[in-house]
Amino acid sequence: MTADAGQTRLGEAGAGRPAPKIKPPLLSPALRRRLSAIGWGLISLSLFAGLWEALWFFGMLNPLLLPPPHLFLSDIPGTLKFFDRSNRIGSVASGVGVWPLLFTMGSTTLRVLVGLTLGFTCGVAVGAAIHYVKLLRNLLLPTILLLAPISPVAWLPVAIFVFGIGDVPAIFLVFITVFFAIVLSTGAQIESVPKNYIHVARIMGASQRQTFWKVILPAILPSLFMTLRLNLFAAWMVVLIAETVGVGTGLGQITSMARSTFNAKLVFFTMAIIGLLGFLSDFALRQVQNKMLWWIAPNQGAAR
Repeated sequence: MTADAGQTRLGEAGAGRPAPKIKPPLLSPALRRRLSAIGWGLISLSLFAGLWEALWFFGMLNPLLLPPPHLFLSDIPGTLKFFDRSNRIGSVASGVGVWPLLFTMGSTTLRVLVGLTLGFTCGVAVGAAIHYVKLLRNLLLPTILLLAPISPVAWLPVAIFVFGIGDVPAIFLVFITVFFAIVLSTGAQIESVPKNYIHVARIMGASQRQTFWKVILPAILPSLFMTLRLNLFAAWMVVLIAETVGVGTGLGQITSMARSTFNAKLVFFTMAIIGLLGFLSDFALRQVQNKMLWWIAPNQGAAR
């Protein structure tokens, strides 16, 4: 039997066997990335809390002023007594439960969301109008450049004078925090859109309105969302200040009450809640960005 005949028989024998099945991975790549991010997040928080606890353990921190996590988290039922619906200094809820806490968290979060939505929408509209309408650019741009450097906190007395005490001053401060940044960013991003995109749209017969909605707006939305994310944490800062003075309810008022009564445990517990809400709001904004900007591939930037 020749070598060619032997190879032929071996090939026929192998052909009769079923091809080995390739087992799919237990976890998809997206799920692995998500679990990896969660794991590293837990490690980061554990290191931070462990360092804090170690400083307390070796007597380097005063537990009355800087209580470690195990102290301000040990008496959660007692802490929840301060989260009643009025949130006034000296007021204590008659019953202990999580509903007053959730109501307070929801009130603050709603003010941030409404202010961000209004600021982003109006900022994009005004920025686009200033870019395309020369008369509006000449009338509005100098005033916007004059008002943009003013800190949002400086607008708090004006908001109280105009809108009174309530939810509106807090929403207005969040609006101001986002509005000017989005207006200036919108104009700059429209200028940076490649001219080839516009030329191709015009060659295909698109009108100026169609070019804006179909070409320019999708091109500038990623940068605008990044600007919105950068101003998200500033919005949380100003809404807490507004709640302390101009609203009278919310997590900002709880923090002010804890400071006035020298309740360090309540201060750090409220700070932990604020940090958690800020993290969740940023995560939610990233999910909205991924859904809206579906044409952008994930991890499109440089390799890390």
